[in-house]
Amino acid sequence: MVPDVKPERTSDLKVDLASLRIDRQQPPRRRRRWPLFLFLPVIALFAVLYGLRLRQLLQGVEVSAVTVAGPGPGTSSAGTAVLTASGYLVPSRKAVVSAKIQGRLSELRVEEGSRVREGEIIARLENSDFKAQKQRAAATIMKAEADLAEFRRQTGLAETLAREKIVSQDDLAAARSRVRIAEAVLEQARADAALSQAQYENTLIRAPFDGVILKKMAEVGESVAPIPPGVNLSTSSGAIVALADLDTLEVEADVAESSLSKISVGQPAEIVLDALPDTRFRGRISRIVPTVDRAKATVMTKVKFDAIDPRILPEMSAKVSFLSQDVTAEQQKPMVAVAADAIVQRDGRAVVFVIKEGTAVAVPVTPGKKIGDLIAIAGDVKSGEKVVLKPAENFASGALVKVAK
Repeated sequence: MVPDVKPERTSDLKVDLASLRIDRQQPPRRRRRWPLFLFLPVIALFAVLYGLRLRQLLQGVEVSAVTVAGPGPGTSSAGTAVLTASGYLVPSRKAVVSAKIQGRLSELRVEEGSRVREGEIIARLENSDFKAQKQRAAATIMKAEADLAEFRRQTGLAETLAREKIVSQDDLAAARSRVRIAEAVLEQARADAALSQAQYENTLIRAPFDGVILKKMAEVGESVAPIPPGVNLSTSSGAIVALADLDTLEVEADVAESSLSKISVGQPAEIVLDALPDTRFRGRISRIVPTVDRAKATVMTKVKFDAIDPRILPEMSAKVSFLSQDVTAEQQKPMVAVAADAIVQRDGRAVVFVIKEGTAVAVPVTPGKKIGDLIAIAGDVKSGEKVVLKPAENFASGALVKVAK
């Protein structure tokens, strides 16, 4: 039996079910987002400030910089430089070695840079004919010595027979004459042998003094010949090697004739080589050439090193400071100088800010005497490094920097 449902109640139930159905065509309600727009300007401002700061950190603070000056003329570590000059290193003893006779080179025992001793054979010419002459001269001497011995024997026998009245005095005199002739022949043979030996020695090219081979100017198989003195090393024909005694290296520097009164023989000097800018060498004037170059109005001075360094080589360029007094080894230590505005005080000590790979690093220094517009400093600072000029009071070590053009 189906229960009896009233129509009014059924209608209410349908209405309730319809109210629970989702209407998909009705648009959703929008949330109110207007407070977020109030913060957008603030966020943008912070983003701009952060970008500017990041750019500054990446590019670095723009600063002025100066280069640390190394030792040079007029910056003597001791004494006063009364005059400066430039020149080149030249060995006072050098030679272009050639053969005394013309011939073909059969042996060459040296290369560039080879050290040789006086009298050492450095090359040899073809000399088979001279060897044969030596052998012939030696055989001639042997024959002359044998003839002399025989004539002396005969003379001794003639003297015995002459005392016994067996041979005449004329025969004895003839025997003695043969001895004197044999002695003369022997002396001539010895002289010929000496000549052959000298000719043979001429095929052996020996070092005239201790030194170093600077240049090889011939090869095995080439013909060489004697050359006149004073030839140019680079254009000489027939030469074998160029040799120099590096222990005699000295600086040849031109001094203006108007400044000649400021220097004298024996005066101390400091030498700085372009190849070794951080090293100072002590020396003194050994000679002043007594003539003036009319074209340049200069006088050549020769400055000798107190001690030869193995690093120095011929034809290096050099700068010479002629001093008013001698310097000691302690005063000779390398010295650098910077502009006075690059030295500042940090934590009670003097420092300079050295720029290394875009970063400024504070390096403690000890200021010294004033050298022109610069101040000498001692510390872990090298010649050629760049330091910050006039750093600000709040400038600190580790700051990223960019050198202003």
